[in-house]
Amino acid sequence: MRELAYHRATDAAEAVALVTANPSARFLAGGSNLVDHLKLGITEPELLVDVSRLPLDRVEDLPDGGLRIGANVRNSDLGAHPRVRTDYPVVAEAVLAGASPQIRHQATTGGNLLQRTRCVYFQDASTPCNKREPGSGCSAIGGYGRYNAVLGASPDCVTTHPSDLAVALAAVDARVVVLGTDGERRLPMSELHRLPGDEPQRDTTLAHGELITAVELPADPVVQVSGYHKARDRASFAFALVSVAACLDLDGDTVRDVRIAWGGVAHKPWRATRAEEALRGTRFSEDAARDAATLELEAAETDEETAYKVPMVRNATALVLGRLARATTEGAA
Repeated sequence: MRELAYHRATDAAEAVALVTANPSARFLAGGSNLVDHLKLGITEPELLVDVSRLPLDRVEDLPDGGLRIGANVRNSDLGAHPRVRTDYPVVAEAVLAGASPQIRHQATTGGNLLQRTRCVYFQDASTPCNKREPGSGCSAIGGYGRYNAVLGASPDCVTTHPSDLAVALAAVDARVVVLGTDGERRLPMSELHRLPGDEPQRDTTLAHGELITAVELPADPVVQVSGYHKARDRASFAFALVSVAACLDLDGDTVRDVRIAWGGVAHKPWRATRAEEALRGTRFSEDAARDAATLELEAAETDEETAYKVPMVRNATALVLGRLARATTEGAA
């Protein structure tokens, strides 16, 4: 790890100005992902701007009944927060499905959304990787590909986004609050991350120097009946092979509204809008959920290593929505 400068920011505007002025500067919060990258030589910034002491560590009620989550709220605190557990269960379940208790005590909400891929070739600085070194090639194509994307990949990158929390936030239509040199703006969670295209080195739509200061959860009754399922290789501390975040609102047995987001299948949390449209206004059944997921998966591109993901995400979608339907019918989760 090469020598670098360190500065502890006294306010968010100062942090934004410092990072914006230096193309290689990086924000440091929980550090659970960035410090690993410093050790591995994946990133070599000249300056780290520490934002971990900024007052962005509160969960607050919004005037419209929604919830504002500060970017520095620890993952363990977010998962245990009473309102999150009651009104946004999919968010609590997703954040508690990620990493280990020790890492959740350290990791932050903003950092969770900005964590980078765990593709083995991205992590290995001795191998070609377009995301790490644009133009160098993609070792995952034709290499070890068990975790590769099946939706929205490009010839330059086939990796997936690792965050569980981001998938849940996509399902509840969260808004991301961002501070830049021109002031504050909000963008839908679905617009934070991007598909790789021919610029796989860009994970998000944020400009260099923009700082996530909070995430806002809308007040929406549909998210109260929601849940998360993560399929992984072992019971704890493993990234998703596939994951499903879903919300379901039934009128009797008819689908009044539904939200579905998938993890482990694309470079970003994948909002399954085609499946949602197929289900709305129809009589719910797990078979109908599988059929809707199949429509969404018509765009999937698989190989020998990733073919398993299509039936896995289809069945996981039916499993989660079936659980939510029973909870609605029986009046208990």
